[in-house]
Amino acid sequence: MFQNQTTQQIVNFIRGIGIEVRRAELTEPTFLPGILIDCGALVVDESKLLYPGDLLHEAGHIAVSPPERRSQQFNSAGEDQAEEIMAIAWSWAALLHLELDPKVVFHEGGYRGGGDAFIENFQAKRYVGVPMLQWVGMTYDEKQAPLHNAEPYPHMEKWVRERGIE
Repeated sequence: MFQNQTTQQIVNFIRGIGIEVRRAELTEPTFLPGILIDCGALVVDESKLLYPGDLLHEAGHIAVSPPERRSQQFNSAGEDQAEEIMAIAWSWAALLHLELDPKVVFHEGGYRGGGDAFIENFQAKRYVGVPMLQWVGMTYDEKQAPLHNAEPYPHMEKWVRERGIE
């Protein structure tokens, strides 16, 4: 169990979609304080974790990466900008699913100070990243959802990407 209730809620969700989360003391520097991506799993040092919402964003990176590459990720999710944008859209869907305040994920300490801009865009239904999430079979936009008898984004058909690089 994690001491912070929001952290525990997020961890329960991440585990529930099939991404492993482990507790450990992290002694080496990590991309985000208190979080290490380790071969498709999240390792969390709660004593160093600054923002619980960062767990959702990092889980988003794992979730949207091609299955064949997930097990190779270590520390950082990589430099793929498409996956970064997908992880941002995934994080928005996840925080709504969990009924969290958007500031939990899009806080002042992240996104190079652009968290408020992401919140504003998503609240206005300017869904950056959704075309790519749709392309890999994780969600549908408002035009495609009715054709598939599905709810549109921010509803997710799949929380973890199943299709690889085509």
